[in-house]
Amino acid sequence: MIGHVVKIISDFYYADTEFGLIECKLRDILKKKFESVIVGDYVELEALTSNRSQAFISKVLPRKNFLSRPKVANISKAIIVTAIKNPELDFEQLNRYIALCEYHKITPVLCFNKCDLNKDEELISEIKSIYEPLGYTLFFTSATLHIGTEALSDFMKDNVCILCGASGVGKTTIINFLTKGAHNLSTKNVSEKTKRGVHTTRHCQIYKIGENSSVVDTPGFSNVKFNFLLPVEVKKLFKEINDLSECKFKDCIHIHETGCNVLENIAKIASSRYESYKKFVEEAKEFKQKIKDQGTKVESTSKFNKGMTMAKLSETKRALSRRVVKQNTGKNEANADE
Repeated sequence: MIGHVVKIISDFYYADTEFGLIECKLRDILKKKFESVIVGDYVELEALTSNRSQAFISKVLPRKNFLSRPKVANISKAIIVTAIKNPELDFEQLNRYIALCEYHKITPVLCFNKCDLNKDEELISEIKSIYEPLGYTLFFTSATLHIGTEALSDFMKDNVCILCGASGVGKTTIINFLTKGAHNLSTKNVSEKTKRGVHTTRHCQIYKIGENSSVVDTPGFSNVKFNFLLPVEVKKLFKEINDLSECKFKDCIHIHETGCNVLENIAKIASSRYESYKKFVEEAKEFKQKIKDQGTKVESTSKFNKGMTMAKLSETKRALSRRVVKQNTGKNEANADE
């Protein structure tokens, strides 16, 4: 039996199947292989009861794609939801979400919500001038007044779409509209004190919005850092910089080098995008320094034996085990002498 994992709460996995929603647990063999199951995965199930209300997950089927944050697999479209106001639009944060999608090779769609709270035409024009030339699809919506939401709903048909972004931007309100209030998901206003969104959604969950359409609601997050890349790799996350990266030196990071084609064409790049790029490069330098300090060798946490992948004791635990063996051996020898 094949199931589609639609939510995970604690150690329980809920899979949508031809028999309805089934509560599942992982087979021990998957735990030993360190195979993770995330929302959006298609899995093979072994029913535990005759009425098929519970099952074990025995195998994870190959993923089409996945996002590392929030952890969701097999996505058709990633829709980044940003508020025009309340909370205020943060271009750097938006560029972080876009870069994360680009890293996972998932083309982002940009949804600017709460457009009824700010009718600044200059801001709207600036947004369009930055992101439309990059080929990104843009939506301007008000989930509360149902402005632009029908167009967004039509765009999502026959797809599994994830809504991601910071807390308080209106992701859950949009889902309440898309699902016609069937789940009556709770929402909260932006904090008056911090002017930031309040966490309401606690876990990722997939909701049906049509016969062949689904949407993933996700917890808000903002602390995305690119300290897992080398500085020269950051350009791949910015289309406009990558297209201009035929520089004099192959390892050019497009900040202060001579013969840099990006710097020679800097007027073609939006200042907010370039400032974000420079910040991400600085974060990537942390990763480069870490490699220099610690080296690149990472001890494997698993081993392959007799056709099976199994857990491997860490170096610290192995050393501890050897000490215990020696201690016990010494005790046995002392007892034998007595």
